[in-house]
Amino acid sequence: MSDSTATTWLTQASFDRLTAELEELSGPRRDEVVARIAQAREEGDLKENGGYHAAKEEQGKIEARIRQLTLLLRTAEVGHPTGASDVVAAGTVVTASVAGNEMRFLLGSREMAGDSGLDVYSDSSPLGAAILGAKVGDTVSYTAPNGRAIEVKIVKVEEYEG
Repeated sequence: MSDSTATTWLTQASFDRLTAELEELSGPRRDEVVARIAQAREEGDLKENGGYHAAKEEQGKIEARIRQLTLLLRTAEVGHPTGASDVVAAGTVVTASVAGNEMRFLLGSREMAGDSGLDVYSDSSPLGAAILGAKVGDTVSYTAPNGRAIEVKIVKVEEYEG
């Protein structure tokens, strides 16, 4: 299965937040940018019209984000993967000792984390893939992109509520 069709786990709050963002972008924000483009066209010479080019660039970003959110929400599963509460899974907050340094992060997606302030690691990243399915107390290792072996001890696993 390719990453573009992979299931993304989202909390209900994350799903609701992203749905509201999609509705805002698809409605009022899109209409506002279209109106700014029309107004800039009326000003004439489009080659040197900074307002027109800025509005067209913003329109491109909005349309890209709409496509991204539409795909994400279409493939999202709301809730959490089933499993024991002491097992690392997508959508959990993990406290781990990584190469001797304690870290606390969300294993999931940046979309899920929103503005929680948590560091986020994908379950397909080297760290995420190594700890996926590990239990509290387990020690695993993975090879970092620079070729070094890094040891990780799972200290705590919590359900993400964000």
